[in-house]
Amino acid sequence: MHSRTKYLTNMTTQTGGVPVRSDTTKAIRLMLADDHRMLREGLRRSMGERGFDVVGEARDGAEAVDLAAALQPDVILMDVTMPELDGVEAARIVRERYPNIRVIMLTMHADQDVLAEAIRAGANGYLVKDCSTDEIASAIESVALGETALSPRLAASMLAEVRRGENQPEAEKVITKREEEVLQLIADGCSTPEVAERLFISQKTVKNHLASIYQKLDARDRTQAVLQAVRMGIVTLD
Repeated sequence: MHSRTKYLTNMTTQTGGVPVRSDTTKAIRLMLADDHRMLREGLRRSMGERGFDVVGEARDGAEAVDLAAALQPDVILMDVTMPELDGVEAARIVRERYPNIRVIMLTMHADQDVLAEAIRAGANGYLVKDCSTDEIASAIESVALGETALSPRLAASMLAEVRRGENQPEAEKVITKREEEVLQLIADGCSTPEVAERLFISQKTVKNHLASIYQKLDARDRTQAVLQAVRMGIVTLD
């Protein structure tokens, strides 16, 4: 059974305090991008112990882009603040050139503006650096499976960001009632199989609804779709 990071919820599924892992974790090729050598070494060791294949390390954003091209990792753990090229811009370039590579951003603070920029850059996960190694490992597995990972502290920042501004446009029902139900469940933290189970539809149908939602809301992934839907008043974040 895969451990899956819930969207805007606790990131680690545990049994007796131990994260539920999957044997497929060993196949996940991970790249690290951080300008702090000690942090990279600590992450390499801890993630290696959890079964990830750490295939490379970058010291700055420019090197991260180059290594991503050369190594084609499954997931990049990307620091936000780096020399040469910041992590958000590096993530933007990687996601545009290599959409199959997933990127998790690491940040020192739960900053609303950085989070919003990371979302627009197409990052798949967002973690504060004081999170545990188990949370990081769970997030890596989640984004490798196509899910989105967001640490609880950043969830609060995201909620604040989407509520900013005094002149929000009134809700515009651009999606169908069923699509709204699907998107609300995604915002509540449900995975694709869980949405299918709750709505008594197939996973393929859920994916078709999501594809339609992305097109209508001009979003590239779940995170952007939920962000846009909250701004429009279509769904709510509890």
